[in-house]
Amino acid sequence: MDELFSVDADAGRKALTAAARHVRRQETARPILDDIHSKIDAAQSVALPSSALSKACQYTLTLWEKLTRFLEYPELELSTNLAENSMRPVALGRKNWLHISSPQAGPKVAAILSVVESCRRLKLPVRDYLAAVLPGLADRSIQRLPDLTPAAWLARHSWTHATGV
Repeated sequence: MDELFSVDADAGRKALTAAARHVRRQETARPILDDIHSKIDAAQSVALPSSALSKACQYTLTLWEKLTRFLEYPELELSTNLAENSMRPVALGRKNWLHISSPQAGPKVAAILSVVESCRRLKLPVRDYLAAVLPGLADRSIQRLPDLTPAAWLARHSWTHATGV
């Protein structure tokens, strides 16, 4: 597993494009995963069917497609640490929000926190983003809402964000 993380860490250090990252994963990570898969197959072939080892092998092979999906999609991170760390404040604040008690509150809080965390990751001031997006939100068609995600908004406004104009 360390070798797989090393492949992605190297791609990150070199700031590879998604296409280059995809090529790197195919050339480097795929052979590592093929080796892991063959070792799991070998372990399962010698393990007793009801043993913990056999169950672990079967579990891993059942999820193999999901475990290796990052090979097909270079935008996926190998590790979920970034997402998990960004959700830590949500987990810590959960008790503070128990008084809300509305079934609709959970999805709404999750959506708001998702926008806030996206802004943080993009180094986009949340206040600036919300001040620019919220006033015209009611007049937008639902088909145009993807244009308002923090990443899409920043891409369209990066020259004004960078220059302060």
